[in-house]
Amino acid sequence: MRVAETMTRKLETAFTPERLEVVDQSARHAGHAGARPGGESHFDVVVVSQSFAGLGRVARQRLVYKVLAEELAAGLHALALTTRTPAEDAE
Repeated sequence: MRVAETMTRKLETAFTPERLEVVDQSARHAGHAGARPGGESHFDVVVVSQSFAGLGRVARQRLVYKVLAEELAAGLHALALTTRTPAEDAE
């Protein structure tokens, strides 16, 4: 299974998001530190979930990092996160 698919599945299970975007940006980082020849090393992720209500930005990111710990340990080099509640996403 590809990294993006695994990440999507895990994030859907953990956060039941109203909106989820997992975009592989690896091609934009070819030749940079941490870039792998096959890609799947740099991702932009947007998670909109009620699970983030009452949490600050750092706490939200820590939750996502915990869910994706295996991918990070296996070579996921860069993860740009946007984490919002549905109310924040509507603004």
